[in-house]
Amino acid sequence: MSFKTLDDMGDVRGKRVLVREDLNVPMDGARVTDDTRLRAAAPTIAELSDKGAIVLVLAHFGRPKAPAPEYSLAQVTRPLSDVLGREVRYIDWEGDTVAAVATLQPGDIAVLENTRFFGGEEKNDPAVVDRFAALGDLYVNDAFSAAHRAHASTEGLAHRLPAYAGRSMQAELEALQKALGIPEHPVAAVVGGAKVSSKLDVLTHLVTKVDHLIIGGGMANTFLAARGVDVGKSLCEHDLAETALAILDAADRAGCTVHLPYDVVVAKEFRAHAPSRTINVHEVAADEMILDCGPAASEAISDALKTCRTLVWNGPLGAFEMQPFDTATMALAHTAAALTKSGGLVSVAGGGDTVAAVNVAGVADDLTFVSTAGGAFLEWMEGKELPGVKALEA
Repeated sequence: MSFKTLDDMGDVRGKRVLVREDLNVPMDGARVTDDTRLRAAAPTIAELSDKGAIVLVLAHFGRPKAPAPEYSLAQVTRPLSDVLGREVRYIDWEGDTVAAVATLQPGDIAVLENTRFFGGEEKNDPAVVDRFAALGDLYVNDAFSAAHRAHASTEGLAHRLPAYAGRSMQAELEALQKALGIPEHPVAAVVGGAKVSSKLDVLTHLVTKVDHLIIGGGMANTFLAARGVDVGKSLCEHDLAETALAILDAADRAGCTVHLPYDVVVAKEFRAHAPSRTINVHEVAADEMILDCGPAASEAISDALKTCRTLVWNGPLGAFEMQPFDTATMALAHTAAALTKSGGLVSVAGGGDTVAAVNVAGVADDLTFVSTAGGAFLEWMEGKELPGVKALEA
């Protein structure tokens, strides 16, 4: 895939640059509780400002059914200013927005109000695209996390103005290209989480792309049950047994080795520090639930990764939010980090739970790339074309 970046923009001094960012941050009252997305947006905004552009930030916030104060991006303007270390103005859609933009000087930064205050934003309404396009000379998409949506501000604008990828988008696309686009083999994919049903397309796609597919979390229980293992009262989608077997058959045909845990950590209660025991997967009692992979399974995963050159990771191996059922996920994080630091592995991790896990493990900076995107990362793993990315292709 070929796309233009900020390096291809030429002289932007005095030009109005519409920059699509993801400012949809979690808040507690007026306080941003996690500024990861603001920090991800900062390099592109600061670079354009330093080059003398008039930077107009487009973003959504929440899922408003109509304009409302609790969904206003006015509340994010000050936190973004703090991250950037420079003034950021706020411009509402009320009144003459064009006139308000005209007061900005080269280097100025302004956040425009929530794009979803327009009913036509999510419908990619040409009239909304026109309204946005009238404000700018150039367009930059820096929000990979919203790239799976064909909205006015994520896809439509790329067809109206000269379009470029921002630094965050560029880093994301380059990392994903290394991970599954043109990866160095052998490739391993770790897919965890609660339900097979939420990642059917991911699994079906990956067995044709990777050499090792490591399945963990509640998803593994469904595959184990499909193979005749009694998983007790574990989270399990028994109705997907045939689907699970079909995925295993497809993996066999594609030469992909599927790894399922053969020892597990079980408990009778789903709570932190519940009494637990480590057993062979065939020894789960009727009143027990599988909450983590066992040490032998973790070691087998580590051994597999040591033979690989590329890792894609989405989803925990167990109930990682509760000790002691975080052990396998933490072990995976540290193994991936160590192999990456030694130069032997390209590691790309993504998805909310996975990001949380690598942050808890303290290894986020040691992996090749950690994607904060949720739905977009998952759809990319499914092999789907992302409209916001497709629109940037040169």
